[in-house]
Amino acid sequence: MRVQTTIEIFDYWNRIRGAADAPLKSQVEPSAVPHLLQSLFILEARGVGDIGFRLAGTRICDFFGRDLRGERFSSLWAHGQHADIERTAMGVMDHALPALFNATGYSTVGHQATFEIIMMPLRSSDGACDRLLGAIAPTAAASWLEIVPLEFLALDRSRLLPEKFGKAAPADQRPINEIVAGKTIGFGQVMRRMVSQLLSAEAR
Repeated sequence: MRVQTTIEIFDYWNRIRGAADAPLKSQVEPSAVPHLLQSLFILEARGVGDIGFRLAGTRICDFFGRDLRGERFSSLWAHGQHADIERTAMGVMDHALPALFNATGYSTVGHQATFEIIMMPLRSSDGACDRLLGAIAPTAAASWLEIVPLEFLALDRSRLLPEKFGKAAPADQRPINEIVAGKTIGFGQVMRRMVSQLLSAEAR
């Protein structure tokens, strides 16, 4: 984790949860992180394999050129990755373990930008983890972001996060990492080559 936005919201989530594995959703106070709000989202489980945006910050909506509230989280991702992304989000809730994604975003005209995306579980008053607090942040500044919409994200890597910085996550608490095996781990590289080939063909 190297983007300040994801570091700060992870630190905030750790503070409010205390000794619990996940905080209550009622403990999240927007006034505590006002400078991060535009980059934050809240997802909710709406059914089996259906994870949707309950809230999405203005900067995230600007990235994609539309209001994301009510939209499925998987709709932001490349075809072929929808099921993996939804299983990962559900796994974060089922196991009450936060996860970090590294992804490449592709614009409608072929621009590329890399992002860190964090998802952290939230509990309802009945104790069930049915929502996720998260953030989407570019890893580097790009002048075209928020002007040219992103068309989709492609997953490059995902991993579970340790409970606290400096602690290693136990190996037997990594069921979600199965999704980065095989073709998924190189998907972003494949998409980059495809976009480059398309742009080269157009240039001719």
